[in-house]
Amino acid sequence: MPPNIKSKVDDTALVARRRSQVLAAAIELFGKRGYHPTTVREIAEHAGLSTGLVYQYFGDKEDVLYLGLQTVLDSYRERIPAATEGIADPLERFRAAVHAYCRVIDANIDATVLAYRETKSVSPKRRGVIMQKEVETNALIEAEVRSCVKAGLFEKTDVGLLTYLIVMFAHAWALKAWHFQGQMSVEQYTDRNLALLLNPVLTERGRRENVRLAAAR
Repeated sequence: MPPNIKSKVDDTALVARRRSQVLAAAIELFGKRGYHPTTVREIAEHAGLSTGLVYQYFGDKEDVLYLGLQTVLDSYRERIPAATEGIADPLERFRAAVHAYCRVIDANIDATVLAYRETKSVSPKRRGVIMQKEVETNALIEAEVRSCVKAGLFEKTDVGLLTYLIVMFAHAWALKAWHFQGQMSVEQYTDRNLALLLNPVLTERGRRENVRLAAAR
């Protein structure tokens, strides 16, 4: 977990375990009741801890929100490189990166929705850190798009805008989970969005490769 939240406990493993416990409870309550109405006492009770114990691992309620938002962003930065490791084909790497991004969102639906609702509730300085981490995360996807353009699999396109279109359809899985989850898996959702989004930018060679990769899934 990000090291920039001070803890009164030195045991790294214990800090990670307790913070995960608190974050799970907090994200659920923030989602149901909102960030501002929820108290640290309620978070502690929901986590099965004492209020005092929560303050051993967090300075205040904003620390809890801030760490929750950072944790999801850090998951992208861990999972995307892991998913693309060892893949040489640019289009296959691109697809693996987008699928990894969507899987992180699927595993953190409440936290993703919380980010849309409550990023404004952290201090301006912390909000800047969150925004910078988002830019860095998006750069992982953008790099794969650029590789596909360079390899002649994508037409020359607005790489930055295409990247944000991918990010937005990924986030829509969380924002509209109530609608999509009953109809398809996150993997099917990702494939169907990629089929719609890539059609205008794939070169002829890219189309053949994309069909092969889609059929192999």
